[in-house]
Order: sequence, then structure tokens, then C-alpha cells
Amino acid sequence: MLSFSLSRDNQTRKIQENITNVEKHFGEMCQLFSAYVRKTARLRDKSDVLVREIGLYADTETPDLKRGMKQFADHMAKIQDYRQAEVERLESKVIEPLKSYGAVVKRKREDLKATQSARDREAKQMAQLERTRQRNPSDRQIISQAESELQRATMDATRTTRQLEETIDEFERQKIRDIKKIFGEFVTVEMSFHAKALEVYTLAFQSIQSVDEEQDLEVFRSSLHPPDYQSRLDIVRANSKTSLDRTGSFLSTSGTLQQQRDCSRQTRREEEEDDDDEEDEDDSEEEEEEDEDTDDDH
Repeated sequence: MLSFSLSRDNQTRKIQENITNVEKHFGEMCQLFSAYVRKTARLRDKSDVLVREIGLYADTETPDLKRGMKQFADHMAKIQDYRQAEVERLESKVIEPLKSYGAVVKRKREDLKATQSARDREAKQMAQLERTRQRNPSDRQIISQAESELQRATMDATRTTRQLEETIDEFERQKIRDIKKIFGEFVTVEMSFHAKALEVYTLAFQSIQSVDEEQDLEVFRSSLHPPDYQSRLDIVRANSKTSLDRTGSFLSTSGTLQQQRDCSRQTRREEEEDDDDEEDEDDSEEEEEEDEDTDDDH
């Protein structure tokens, strides 16, 4: 009987330790998973602020950079939508099941308490029977009544012990299943988020890398001049061109006049030379006539 009592006490202690471990560590895991989710939610909030700032800055930039930054911000915002879904799923799939173990542990403690009470009653009835036998060894009626009370207490203790063993066995089975499910859900939620986020991060990278640097640099360089700078520059260039054309025309006209003057001078020189030749011929003819007259006189 003593050995049986020690065995049951060892069983009770083991069950008590198991329930205490579940209560302690499930509670710790619940708090830490909750902190993890809160950190994720804060990261989502900070990312939303970052998305807004990128959008505000993009509005001040050159066209193609603005387009790239706006697309980048849109992709970042989409990732935060996925992060929000991650937070909600972690709360429902991980934190809530862990929280529910508070009530589960409470029920198991009540089951253990009921079993322990039944065993205490059995031990009390056993002690009562021993005292009755010692005080009234010849009173069979009182002894028989005490034995009946002990029998009922023993049956009740045996029944509750069996129920406790069954419920604790089921508790252990369910605990293992729940741990597998909760941890599996955690990994599934995280993998789903990161898979979708990786896809969108890739698009965000591509959108910002597609910015045409040279195109935006041209826009920036143009913005360094006043709005009417180009028109004034065009006027100056047009005036310069007109002046050059006039100068060229003048030079061309001057060349033509010079040529005409040269030709005129050449013509006059030729005419003068012809006149000189005619005068020479006239002089020769006069000399010949004088010579003939002289001969006739002789």
C-alpha cells in the first residue's frame, strides 16, 4: 500500500511539473512572439512614414527621377500591405493559440486538484479505519462502515486518477500537435511574406535603376538658366548672323566695284595708248610731206 501511494505521489509530482513547465514556457513564448509582432508592426509604421517622405521628395525632382522614386515608393507601400497581413496572421495563427493555453493549463490544474482531493479523502478514510480498528476492535458494524467509506473513497480516487491520466495523456498529445502547428504557422506566414516581399523588392530595384540619368541631367542644366535666357541668346545669335551676312555682302559689293574700277582704268589706259599711237602716225605723215616739198623746190 505504501509503495502504491509513493507511485501515485510520484505520478502527481510529474504531472504537476509538466503543467508548470507548459504554463511557464508557453507564457514566455507568447510574450516574445507578441513582442516580435509589435516590432513588425512598428517596422510597418516606420516604413509607411518612409514611403510618404520618398513621395514628397519625388515631387521636387526631375521628371524621370520623380517617376522612378514614385514607383519605388509604390512598391514599398505594397510591401507594407504584405507586412500588415503578416502581423494579422501572426496574431491569429501564433499568439492567440499560445494565449489559449492559459485556460488549458488552468483546467489541467483543476483536474489535478480534483484527483489529489480524491486521493486525500482515500488516505483520510484509510486512517479513520485504522483508528476505528484500534479503538473498537470488536465493533464489526463500525468497522464495516469505515471499510465501506474507505472502499468508496478508493474507488473515487481510482476513477479520478484514471481520468487524470487520460486527460494528461491527451494534453501531452495536443501540446505536441499545437507546438508543431503554431511553429509551422509562424514559418509559413514568414515565408509567405518574404516571398511576396522579395518579388516586390525586385520590382522596386528595377524601377529605381531605370532612371535615365542623362535625360534628367539635361533637364537640370536647363533649369539653371532663366526662362528668357534662351530667347535672348537666340536673338543675339540671329543679330550676329545678320551682321555677318551684311559684312559679307558689303565685301562682295566692294569687290565688284573694285573690279569695275580696275576694268575702267584698264580701258582708259588702252584708249590713251591708242591715242598716242595715232599721234605718232600723224607726226610721221607730216614729216614725210615736208620732205617731199623740199625735193620739189630743188
